[in-house]
Amino acid sequence: QVQLVESGGGLVQAGDSLRLSCAASGATFSDYYMGWFRQAPGKEREFVAGMRWSDVRTYYADSAEGRFAISRDNAKNTVYLQMNSLRPEDTAVYYCAARYGARITTRANNYAYWGQGTQVTVSS
Repeated sequence: QVQLVESGGGLVQAGDSLRLSCAASGATFSDYYMGWFRQAPGKEREFVAGMRWSDVRTYYADSAEGRFAISRDNAKNTVYLQMNSLRPEDTAVYYCAARYGARITTRANNYAYWGQGTQVTVSS
């Protein structure tokens, strides 16, 4: 059973940085695509960043490009989202997600596995 556990959220001020972690277990993740999503109150869940576990290629939403960085630690089975220059509009619950297969996809319903989410709040 795949399990994803996020951590690292919190309350920060605009311009600050946060690093989110996603500890993954229950599968051989080299065959998976990992994604970070976020959902703000009253809005749909949206893709933020993604990467294949098997290589270094990454993919970002326009809102994250240049400010956020997704990475992984194979030894720890953990995926990270480094968020810099945070803005109030980045406030949301952030979710880690996994899907079997290497195809890049930004659609939430293509991911079978989800963490419980971690709240990020950016004050102005």
